[in-house]
Amino acid sequence: MRVFVLLFNAGTDNEGIHSLQKQVSTAEGSYTQDVVLVFEEEDDATRFALLLEAQDFPEATVEGFDRDEIEAFCDSAGLEMELIPVGSLAVPPEVNVDKTDWQADLSVSEDLPDLDQIRRRLENLLE
Repeated sequence: MRVFVLLFNAGTDNEGIHSLQKQVSTAEGSYTQDVVLVFEEEDDATRFALLLEAQDFPEATVEGFDRDEIEAFCDSAGLEMELIPVGSLAVPPEVNVDKTDWQADLSVSEDLPDLDQIRRRLENLLE
């Protein structure tokens, strides 16, 4: 089954998948779990991406993957997966994290020229 997720900086070395932090309570206590939203319908994923942009998120790319591939990725990364059924209106939470994992090294690279763009140009010259 083909499903859709939101990626930031798609196709770069600093690619990140959109996830939410949900509070989980157990008998031993509570903890925060990162949850990847997986959409059955591309239009629903696109709508969610636009809602994120309205909250000043960077532009997200909607990418389609095989559901098994996303499940394997989530398992290997210690993430939960939440399937958003066709026609469901998923709404981003009102509160966002201050600094995302995929932005962790942003301050280091801000002063550098766009190395990915330069690398792509050089690769195109070699083709």
